[in-house]
Amino acid sequence: MVSFVFGQLVVAHQCFSLGREERRLYQLAALLPIALIIRNREINELSGHHVGDRLLREVADTLFLNLSQRSIIARLGGDEFALLLEDISSEQAINVAEYISQLLDGLGFTATGRKHHVSASIGIALFPVNGQTPADLLASADMAMYKAKESGNQHWYLLKQAENAKDELQERVYWVERLHKALENDEFELWAQPIVRLKDRDIKHYEVLLRMRNDDGSLVSPAQFIPIAEQSGLIVQVDRWVLRHSLAALATLQKEGLSLAVNLSGQSLHDLGLKQFLADQLKTSGADPHHLILEVTETAAITDFSTARNVLQTVRDLGCRTALDDFGIGFSSFHYLSQLPVDYIKIDGSFIRSLLIDTDSHTLVKAIADIARGFGKQTIAEFVDQEALIPVLLSYGIQYGQGYHLGKPEKIRLW
Repeated sequence: MVSFVFGQLVVAHQCFSLGREERRLYQLAALLPIALIIRNREINELSGHHVGDRLLREVADTLFLNLSQRSIIARLGGDEFALLLEDISSEQAINVAEYISQLLDGLGFTATGRKHHVSASIGIALFPVNGQTPADLLASADMAMYKAKESGNQHWYLLKQAENAKDELQERVYWVERLHKALENDEFELWAQPIVRLKDRDIKHYEVLLRMRNDDGSLVSPAQFIPIAEQSGLIVQVDRWVLRHSLAALATLQKEGLSLAVNLSGQSLHDLGLKQFLADQLKTSGADPHHLILEVTETAAITDFSTARNVLQTVRDLGCRTALDDFGIGFSSFHYLSQLPVDYIKIDGSFIRSLLIDTDSHTLVKAIADIARGFGKQTIAEFVDQEALIPVLLSYGIQYGQGYHLGKPEKIRLW
């Protein structure tokens, strides 16, 4: 996937190296970094680096042919490009960003019989509103590009005047460094939350949760570092760290008949070395694959259904079980459910929390349970936070529950 490492953009310096009178011409300049959303690593590995390079050349040609008359275009490195536009308003910059998205969406690229789709995350930073020096404008443009990727539902993001992009970027750099350090020095912690069989409150199944600590010993919320790991591309390494240490723990826990569920990120679905890594770790650890459950979110599964289905089948072939997490928020879920090789369906907690007060949640949860049962899949209700939910869930035929009412996460202590 895209690596968001901003290089030094020479064209930006052209704007700031002018004299004071000349700089007035650039009072409405805009810098648009473009991060291509193409699985270029897969293209390189499946079709060869020369094919990946050809795709980047086609993107560059498309940008140059359509936009060179009104902008300065540069490739920053990897899958990143940038445009510097002069004498342009924020509304006009947005129009250009939307035009770029349309151009790339329509760029058909086929290699060795495979068709590759290209889209983009585009940041928009304005001079001098979002930066009066090259470094500040680059930081702002980089942050805008991050936010475009985070938004999910639009391809561009216009940085607001009040947003302190430089401080936010420094915060991201800090967390990337911390993640590298945690990976190198095994500074993460594995915690586990029980998944309870509702009919008798038996526990044979735990979900693995990842934690970090601050220097003062306080816990860091995963919401603070997981998004940074995803944006920086470190999440695949984090997933592997969790898998390796979870399997080491499982080698002991399985003696008590316990299983562990480990989450896989959407990016790990495209980790071509995942199968071999998992097979090697199972052999090294001595863990029984039947006691390992790999979870992927419904959103990740339907975003690239074919890849998700293949990965889930691959891990099942190794003897592991599989689960579809956060189920119910994908809207087209029922269409895909029968085709995904999963053993468990975890019903999204937003429906469970409102189950006692919202008739729509009632209807949806019951429908999910009925359909899952019809496909031979077991169901797990997330965010079970009160006893009153238990009889309702049991009446729907839901076998398992997870939530603070049933059991809070605790650190795994085996070594």
